[in-house]
Amino acid sequence: MAKYLFAYHGGGMKEGEEAQAAAMAAWGSWMGQHGAAFADGGAPTMMNMTVDGSGASDGGGANPVTGYALIEAEDMAAACAIAEGCPIIADGGSVEVSQTIDVMG
Repeated sequence: MAKYLFAYHGGGMKEGEEAQAAAMAAWGSWMGQHGAAFADGGAPTMMNMTVDGSGASDGGGANPVTGYALIEAEDMAAACAIAEGCPIIADGGSVEVSQTIDVMG
């Protein structure tokens, strides 16, 4: 099985305890449906910086990463099928899916 990085873009913290609880429940349900696939459940991210030949700049680019996870799937199509159910999509965000390569193994 190959590993795939899910880079989450967009979304955000809901306002109010009830909305936050509902959002957390949606994430828990989605991850629970695919629990065996999640090699690393990941986490939200905070401040973003972009580092290039000119140094570091604020903002993380035009579409900064807001979180990540690492999954295992048979192929890219299977990884994308899992990503399609991610709650961030319902909130107007997106999931960038990238196959990883084990260069250290």
